[in-house]
Amino acid sequence: MSSSVVPRQPGGVALGGSAEQVTEQWLANRRLSAHTRAAYRRDVAAWLAWCAALRVDPLRATFLDVNAYARSLEEAVDPRGGKPLAPATVARKLSGLSSWYDFLAKLRAVEANPVAGADRPFVSRDHSATLGLTGEQVDALLAAADAADGPAAVRHRAVLGLLADLGLRVGELVSLNVEDVGWERGHRTVRFVGKGGKARRRALTPAAGAVLDAYLGTRRDAGAGALFVTASGARLDRYAVFRLVRRLARSAGIPGWERLSPHSLRHAFATTARDEGVPLEDVQDAMGHADPRTTRRYDRDRHNLDRDPAYKIAAARVRRAAG
Repeated sequence: MSSSVVPRQPGGVALGGSAEQVTEQWLANRRLSAHTRAAYRRDVAAWLAWCAALRVDPLRATFLDVNAYARSLEEAVDPRGGKPLAPATVARKLSGLSSWYDFLAKLRAVEANPVAGADRPFVSRDHSATLGLTGEQVDALLAAADAADGPAAVRHRAVLGLLADLGLRVGELVSLNVEDVGWERGHRTVRFVGKGGKARRRALTPAAGAVLDAYLGTRRDAGAGALFVTASGARLDRYAVFRLVRRLARSAGIPGWERLSPHSLRHAFATTARDEGVPLEDVQDAMGHADPRTTRRYDRDRHNLDRDPAYKIAAARVRRAAG
């Protein structure tokens, strides 16, 4: 759709250009990762295509139009999995669209954000649809990477090491550059831009640092540029990492390997950290979550009755009585 986007209120700022051009202005105004920008761009384009097909003016759309669009998304089938889109996916698409309309409202191109009054899918903050891994399964996955051979095997071990030991998002991993790896106050570190455009740093474990050094030792151009590259020198992309995780999981005999993703290792990082007694706030900081409720979604063992505080309270009472 290439209709002009112009203000509807007197005195509004003329945007000029097409809706797609306005989308680029909106994205340029946001601190977003390249992956998030691409996702938002696709979400807005899908909405504009839906509007064009039904002859809905996106600048005059109401919450009723957005509701109808949301229902069409809920009925759509994800071509990758052959199943309906998850409520969280629909909610994310509407969230991006809402941000786009907020931008238009600020520029007075629309009177109000039609997504604000729409009926969005309920997404529980206490549940994540991502298939997680146990600590033992992560060990098996790393062992499968260690057992693999071939020219890319050392790179695969480094990729899996950073995902497992740091719980990085796949977008954060593939965006790393060689110069992001360094030392700070005696710690081997990696710096990256996290979600929301926030600059972050993490400490590399000795194991992760060792496999990373082994990988860099195979690189002829290891001084700068993308940290993880293909045989042709191109930056490794997220889809290659998805395929890698599933291939190694299949080799390791992990059930449900075809549904695993790099995010499964992120889940395992949080769950294992909590099992080992790491405070929730430290796990939250490590994962870059602004809201602790988000971190708790990753803790698959949080409902384990063995962790019920009642046991510790009762034990403390016994100790006081005995003392």
